[in-house]
Amino acid sequence: MAATGDDASAMDSISRTPAVHSATPNPAAGTSSHAEGPEVAADSPAAAPKKPHTNSDGGVETAEEAVEPAEPDINELCTDMFEKMAIFLQGELTATCEDYRLLENMNKLTSLKYMEMKDISINISRNLQDLNNKYASLQPYLDQINQIEEQVSALEQAAYKLDAYSKKLEARFKKLEKR
Repeated sequence: MAATGDDASAMDSISRTPAVHSATPNPAAGTSSHAEGPEVAADSPAAAPKKPHTNSDGGVETAEEAVEPAEPDINELCTDMFEKMAIFLQGELTATCEDYRLLENMNKLTSLKYMEMKDISINISRNLQDLNNKYASLQPYLDQINQIEEQVSALEQAAYKLDAYSKKLEARFKKLEKR
């Protein structure tokens, strides 16, 4: 089946190499296509061999549909692409699995740390409770110490007063003795 018009120019641009592709049509396409055909076939092995067809569109060359020899290359490329895609996806899945394993390990370690912190806080709470109980049991003794301190202060004040009174008394006694 021969392509015409836009399809022919699109297929022609696909089948030619960039060095052979030209922007302006060649008016002598009928005579140069035999010479150009083997070069294009040699440069692009997947392209179909061209036949010099001209139509009434002003010497536009038409191309024929690609034939079966291109399929093994496409099959190899597809197989290669799927193998590489499988390797890529396997790597992505492996990386994701490793990330989840790392996250799981981090969660386990965090859980262990929280358990240790819980044990430490329980011990601190227990020790604080023990200290509060001991302080409560010592509170009567502390109250007695405070009372004794107040009594000692009062006794000290009384001793100072007694000392002052005894000094006055001594001074009076000496005064009476001198007379």
